Amino acid sequence: MAPVLDNNPQAGAGRPLPKKEQDMFRTLQKHFDTKQYKKALKQADAILKKFPKHGETLAMKGLTLSSTGKGGEAQACVKEGLMNDMNSHMCWHVFGLLHRNERNYNEAIKAYKRALRIDNSNLNILRDLSMLQIQMRDLIGFEETRATILQLRPSLKIHWMALALAKHQTGELTGAIEVIDTYLRTLNEGSEELGRCIESSELAMYKNRILAEMPNNYDEALHHLDVCEETVVDRGAWLFSKAEYSIKLRDFARGREAVMAMFDRGMTEDYRIHSMYMCILLDVDADLCDKVLGLRGSQTLASMVPLTGNQKKVLREAYELDLQVRYPDSYAAKQIPITFLDGEAFRFAVDQLCRKHLSQGVPSLCHELHSFLWIERDDSLLRPNDPVDLRLHSLYKVYTDVVDGFISSLAASSKFAESDADEEPQTTILWAWYLRAGLHELVAEYVDAVILLNKCIEHTPDAVDVYLLKARILYKSGDCSGAVECIEKGRELDKQDRYMNNETTRYMLLAGMEEEAMKIISLFAKHEGNSEQNLFEMQCSWYELEMAACCFKKQDMGRSLKKYAAVLKHFEDIRDDQFDFHGYCLKKVTFRSYVDMLRFEDSLFGQEYYVKAALGTIHIYLVLYDRPIISESDEPDYSLMTSAERKKAKAIARKKKKASVKVEADVHEISEANGNHAKAPSAKTEATSFIEIDPLGKDLLAKDPLLEASKLSAVLVYSAPRNIDSWIARYDVAIRRKKVMMSLQSLYKARSIDPANAALFTRTVDFFVKRPFFGNLSDQSQAFVDEAAPTLLNDKDLVVFIQEAAKAASTDELTALPLRVAIAKALVETKAGSVVDACALIVDCGIKSRGVSVDTCSEALSVLKSLGSGAEQATKMWIAAVKAQFPLLPTFE
Repeated sequence: MAPVLDNNPQAGAGRPLPKKEQDMFRTLQKHFDTKQYKKALKQADAILKKFPKHGETLAMKGLTLSSTGKGGEAQACVKEGLMNDMNSHMCWHVFGLLHRNERNYNEAIKAYKRALRIDNSNLNILRDLSMLQIQMRDLIGFEETRATILQLRPSLKIHWMALALAKHQTGELTGAIEVIDTYLRTLNEGSEELGRCIESSELAMYKNRILAEMPNNYDEALHHLDVCEETVVDRGAWLFSKAEYSIKLRDFARGREAVMAMFDRGMTEDYRIHSMYMCILLDVDADLCDKVLGLRGSQTLASMVPLTGNQKKVLREAYELDLQVRYPDSYAAKQIPITFLDGEAFRFAVDQLCRKHLSQGVPSLCHELHSFLWIERDDSLLRPNDPVDLRLHSLYKVYTDVVDGFISSLAASSKFAESDADEEPQTTILWAWYLRAGLHELVAEYVDAVILLNKCIEHTPDAVDVYLLKARILYKSGDCSGAVECIEKGRELDKQDRYMNNETTRYMLLAGMEEEAMKIISLFAKHEGNSEQNLFEMQCSWYELEMAACCFKKQDMGRSLKKYAAVLKHFEDIRDDQFDFHGYCLKKVTFRSYVDMLRFEDSLFGQEYYVKAALGTIHIYLVLYDRPIISESDEPDYSLMTSAERKKAKAIARKKKKASVKVEADVHEISEANGNHAKAPSAKTEATSFIEIDPLGKDLLAKDPLLEASKLSAVLVYSAPRNIDSWIARYDVAIRRKKVMMSLQSLYKARSIDPANAALFTRTVDFFVKRPFFGNLSDQSQAFVDEAAPTLLNDKDLVVFIQEAAKAASTDELTALPLRVAIAKALVETKAGSVVDACALIVDCGIKSRGVSVDTCSEALSVLKSLGSGAEQATKMWIAAVKAQFPLLPTFE
């Protein structure tokens, strides 16, 4: 029988295409590289018409289809080409590119490595592999790949720099320096790269950073700065590094010279430099220097640790007699010395500061005054935020005396003082009232603040900042609807003010006015038929977080999960977006910024918004795990509810049904609109489809709640280990998964952060209540738990631990309300105390303690109600006390 001829020239044997088709294939590649996708597809179809099983052509056609947004067809085409030619490095390379485009980086790396087995010297594949390895932080693999590339093409600078960067990231600092020095030795004397230019400057400063990161190597780093001084273009960074190394080497004379040089260059508003200046003047030790150099924002040494009287005197004289004379226009040089002042000197400085800012009408003056308040705790300074701590602060009385004096004098004579020669503008008293209202807000005197703000509105009805402050105070006092009404009036005064628009939206969401909030935010979120899509594109995380919380309050778990998922996806997109910078930064030789970006990305999931979204998602999934939803069509058992609960449950069900119908109708309308205006899908279309897919979050509700919560809690404890909420969430997940060791670890970690945390106290009690029921523990694990667990109770019995905590809380009237509530609840649940004891702990300690807000008071009320008939009198007393503390609160029952 005659053998069957295969019309595919590459079927298993790797035979080349005929010359005509080879030329067509090169043209296909050229069209793809120049993004002429229609012409590329035309060439591919022409080749495939004659050789329909040619693997590389099929792969290139699939890659082109992927670039036009046809992901499904692209996958099928590339896979078919790969099956037809498994020995082609191009097919595997294209397969990897397809996975990379879909952000499936691990599969892309596998495909690249398979391609390199076939052609281990292909620079394009090696380069693409290295980009994915640094993206996935496979640092050892990244170093190996860059070393291979350098061996194959040692003539290019970028390959030398990439290898140095790889060694830097893996911690081989000496190796990184050797690579840079070896490259510099390859340059001819007089080369442009050895002269003064951006690239040589950046390379010199990058080498200097690596030298400084070596242990105890500041001497060499400082010497290198002197060597490269003529090469460096970034003089500010050079001086900053010189000052930093000199301080760490305790060469304060050289450090002061560098600091003053930076001030002369106009860097007087950089508070890090002021911290260096203070370290030099006070001759602080090396450990404190390291901590000070890590400060950010407007913090300085003076706001970090308590200073002695002599130290304050040295700093005050240096600023007043030197810096303020040299740099009279520097705001920082005038503001920072206020921190060093005491007594009448401080009062006089505050008086002068307030006079200036009140005359100018500066709304942020109260915030600036707040920044001067610090309390000493454990040999460090902390900024007080609780009204109790602020009310007890000695300097707060200074503020109120100064401002009250201004208000009295301005009302009588339009002057700050009777002795003043000139009268103040009529608006000055407006801002004095505004400032005093802000001071009332700090100590939770909300009624007095609102009275003053009403006078401000009566004086100047179009002062937008007044409405903003009043709305915030009304919200804190529990009047959400009043806050919305007030902020809406302020927004109406200037409808082009985007900030007021956003604040109005936020307060509406806090008040549960979801539809109204959507209309307001839509004014600045233009989109064809769907404002939510535009908000998602703009990564408007604050809105999505507030909307998620609003939906959760309405028991709309699906939509709440969807909004939280949108925020999580923003951060995943930010992580994926760094991919474009790996090659770009190497080409542009911006190594220092690139390393900073890599380190920021490593801590990306520890950012505030991500943590909030992750904690919200975990909380919802734990609620779903504890109370699973059987079916959306199933109604709750109303027979088990009281009449009030039944009425509320039916109202919620009606709202959820109405919202579901509305959202589905909106999605259908958008889908029809997209269908009528069909276009080729693009990357942008795929990104925005997140909002349109599963708008009600049904797919998210269908997931395993404990598994999803476990994934997010693992991310949090890795990325935000200093946030106590990360470990509390980890415990909540672990204890439900019956992971005893993980639960114990979470409690220990949380205890090391804040041992007086109310949530930690509750979880500690929960752990020991459930401890007798732990099963399936190995002998080694059981022995470890028996040894380590009692430390959480200070080596006491659980009942004794709770009783001692209750005694300590009742003795200290300032014990935070959430902690008192947690202890009271534990007293009853563990029978460590009576209902009377629990009520006394909440009610008799009064409402003037720390941590008092409308929300915490409501939580306390819920606990009192749960104690039964024995707490009826205490409940009435608590309601009366809360209403007296928050007179603006509409209802509290």
